[in-house]
Amino acid sequence: MTNIYLTVTNDLSYDQRMNRICDSLAKAGYRVTLIGRKLPFSVPLAQKRYRQKRLNCLFNKGRFFYAEYNLRLFFYLLFKKMDLICCVDLDTILPALFVSKLKGIKRVYDAHELFCEMKEVVTRPNIYKVWKRIEKYAVPEFIHGYTVSDPIIDEFSKIYNVQYELIRNVPFLENISVPEKNEKYILYQGAVNEGRSFETLIPSMKNVAAKLIICGDGNFMNQAKKIVTENSLDDKIVFTGMIPPEQLKIYTLNATIGITLFEPEGKSNYYSLANRFFDYMHAAVPQLCVDYPAYHKINEQFKVATLINDLSSSSIALALNNLLHNDVLYQELHSACINARQVYNWQQEEKKLLAFYERILS
Repeated sequence: MTNIYLTVTNDLSYDQRMNRICDSLAKAGYRVTLIGRKLPFSVPLAQKRYRQKRLNCLFNKGRFFYAEYNLRLFFYLLFKKMDLICCVDLDTILPALFVSKLKGIKRVYDAHELFCEMKEVVTRPNIYKVWKRIEKYAVPEFIHGYTVSDPIIDEFSKIYNVQYELIRNVPFLENISVPEKNEKYILYQGAVNEGRSFETLIPSMKNVAAKLIICGDGNFMNQAKKIVTENSLDDKIVFTGMIPPEQLKIYTLNATIGITLFEPEGKSNYYSLANRFFDYMHAAVPQLCVDYPAYHKINEQFKVATLINDLSSSSIALALNNLLHNDVLYQELHSACINARQVYNWQQEEKKLLAFYERILS
């Protein structure tokens, strides 16, 4: 049986994207192992079709974490039998590269984003230099790879002359029953990280007659809570923290509006195609979204979102209020979501994923 190892830096429990990928590969007959890390708040791992492994680290953030985790990951992988290794994003690329060369096995780069162009990296010159050096050294060594949007494919092709494939991160197409939404609330789900426009989204809620629920955690959580307090919005904004995927689906299905906002700093944001964009679509929830290339292209085909370029608090509030009170527009977007989910779903992307691995491993 063909052994495939995949590597990430998160704790596995909340990673719906990797669960879909690993589950599809396992169903196709591959022996799959997903490796992540154990955090102080990690919950027990649920039983899956594939194997899961968490590595324990002394450090949980910053340069010491990345150094420790990469070293631990290298030695763990070194003594495992495998036929292919797939590193997910740049923060596990070096162990995957070195182990694949030592073992003489195939390697794949799963580039969920332009790692060096994330705001938290590109705005810190010294950190950027380190990650960019790693990227320039390692990415050209990965001739096989895939990513989530056409603009990111074009960027890798232009810079490193690698031709990666498009495999979008979209949910399974499932039958849904849209509930009656007696209490209107706006939902942000995903990483609470820098560059997600919380600095303007949160103050905008002073002029919006609905609650904002934020499901997730990340490197901007403390700052986000501080902005809430500074704007006296503790009664209108709810932080749930990390919640299990099945519980998150309930929040999404019952939401009135979804939020997909990214600041334009950094190409990673500008070229993104976020998981949550499709999660809202599959729950038939209209959303407020940035007017960046990948979102614009899909919205031209299926108008599932109100797109904006101005991320000021006043513009966000205006757009949210229009969605809350313009029933004609809301129903138009809702209906488009129902149609779009028939096209953008994991059943379609899974075919491309399996064809990709079969071609490499044949």
